[in-house]
Amino acid sequence: MAARMLDLITPALTAESPDGAGAVFVDGTLGAGGHSELVLSTFPGVHVVAIDRDHNAIASATQRLSTFSDRITFARNRYDEIGEVLAQTGHDTYQAGLLDLGVSSMQLDQAERGFAYSVDAPLDMRMNADDPLTAADVLNTYGHGELARVLSEYGEERFAGKIASAVLREREDRPFDTSARLVELLYRAIPAATRRTGGHPAKRTFQALRIEVNGEMESLRRAVPAALDALALGGRLVVMSYQSLEDRIVKREFTERISSSSPPGLPFDLPGTAPEFAALTRGAEQADAEEIESNPRSAPVRLRAVERIEISREKR
Repeated sequence: MAARMLDLITPALTAESPDGAGAVFVDGTLGAGGHSELVLSTFPGVHVVAIDRDHNAIASATQRLSTFSDRITFARNRYDEIGEVLAQTGHDTYQAGLLDLGVSSMQLDQAERGFAYSVDAPLDMRMNADDPLTAADVLNTYGHGELARVLSEYGEERFAGKIASAVLREREDRPFDTSARLVELLYRAIPAATRRTGGHPAKRTFQALRIEVNGEMESLRRAVPAALDALALGGRLVVMSYQSLEDRIVKREFTERISSSSPPGLPFDLPGTAPEFAALTRGAEQADAEEIESNPRSAPVRLRAVERIEISREKR
């Protein structure tokens, strides 16, 4: 949904100049650099602050975006550190930003990272190779209750308890180290009727492990408020979610920010209680059939966007 993202952020980036001169775009999830490249090529005056925790992503995007080197600053950080990154790069606020959540296409395509269940690879799944916890560690060290919670909460897996029991039995013989063995276990643990109708049996478990390894939900809960707090007046933030857990967190924070804190029933907002943000989308938008056909990975995307319409007196 890159075109829709561009439509939404354009008014914020061009408010002062048609070419975006003086405006800052924060790409909180750089990945392969496609969104940053689109913004840089569309607005020749915009400066991009590109954030990613993945060293490979930074290295790859630095090369890809080398022609824009004078207008882009790279930061190897988590996106919940947006405030610190802006301060380090000399910016108090930014005019438009994007959080494109979940695992990036680049990471999925790097088989050796272990994100994809379609190929046999080490059970790693770390977005930052310097982090200590891997998917193999989760499978080999978590107790039954802890593992079942991860699969149920982060993968919304109906058979979390059954899968956790199977993992504990299997690891007594040999620790888990590659994805193929886990996929085989999941085929055995999940009933045939569910496998025929519920998509690939490994999808939910791999999602849950990835989220646990990278602390994605905790990071997202911090990132959305941080991104909103740093947004300039008239600035716009777009968030793309790929599964219901992410979208619920984004929806909750956006709803709170676009709502008045005055007691219900009053005909006007009390001083200091008016909302500081306004919704730019009606609920969550999805890719149309044409885009899904050309890019199947866009099918689960849920896009939400808000604009800053006020800054509280305390933050001025």
